[in-house]
Amino acid sequence: MAASTDIGIDLGTASILVYVKGKGVVLKEPSVVAFDRDSNKIKAIGSEAREMLGRTPGNIVAVRPLRQGVISDYTVTEKMMRYFIRKAVGRHNLRKPIISVCVPSGVTEVEKKAVEDATFQAGARDVKIIEEPIAAAIGAGIDIAKPCGNMIVDIGGGTTDIAIISLGGTVVSTSIKIAGDDFDEAIVRYMRKKHNLLIGERTAEIIKMKVGTCYPLPEPLTMDIRGRNLVTGLPKTVSVSSEETEEALKESTMQIVEAVHSVLEKTPPELAADVADRGIVLTGGGSLLRGLEELLESHTGINTMTAEDPMTCVAIGTGRYVEFLSERRERRGE
Repeated sequence: MAASTDIGIDLGTASILVYVKGKGVVLKEPSVVAFDRDSNKIKAIGSEAREMLGRTPGNIVAVRPLRQGVISDYTVTEKMMRYFIRKAVGRHNLRKPIISVCVPSGVTEVEKKAVEDATFQAGARDVKIIEEPIAAAIGAGIDIAKPCGNMIVDIGGGTTDIAIISLGGTVVSTSIKIAGDDFDEAIVRYMRKKHNLLIGERTAEIIKMKVGTCYPLPEPLTMDIRGRNLVTGLPKTVSVSSEETEEALKESTMQIVEAVHSVLEKTPPELAADVADRGIVLTGGGSLLRGLEELLESHTGINTMTAEDPMTCVAIGTGRYVEFLSERRERRGE
């Protein structure tokens, strides 16, 4: 009989990553599904569907079934997960896999249940739900079993999870619905207000990646961007600088700084001393925004660093969590 495969899934608002035991992260695709309204059939999933965002005819809609780390469309999420699990494991696997899925730390029991049900429906033998900051810490290479405080700030697409972790559990945590997507929206709003230019989410994301910053850069960057002029209704090209993005992103990034501050305020003194010693670790795709380390350092006075591969930290941690559990079971002789 074929051995069962242990899988870890980072069920993100922006992308889904699948980790397979022994192979690492085997799949990373946008969590977007395109389906035909008329026949209710799915047209495309993942990268292919993402290409269709904002570019579809009336009967085809490209949607993100997860909003802010929570399932907003149950049936579409289930189909999407089934597709990704099959793609990662292959159809020939006889035994159903044990799947661990990570969720933002602030989700309710009902939301957890929805994720669990969708995973069972998508073909899991057993489902383990793990909180995002713990997965991020394991993925960033932190030994979470030790009795010392580690601070993780995981900035994803829909949520930012901030937690102090010690002895394998969360001591203090908060989850705010401000993350990468909000950075994009802030840029869209700024361009509309400042330049009378209407741009799409994907263009905003390109601006964020190429010239976006939340802390003054030694040398400002600029790029040309095309959109629709709101006054004339015609296409127009505008030059955008990193200083403008700093202004556009100020509100969102300061909310993350304030949330970090509030978690530090609630941290027991011994653990706060550990954090001051060891620093703050940033994970998640949103942490790739330029200047975040400097911004947090300037406001907290604590050394801040970004994990080695922030995008895949949570997926790796989720997968290793399954290994961590199975090792513990073996030790107990179960």
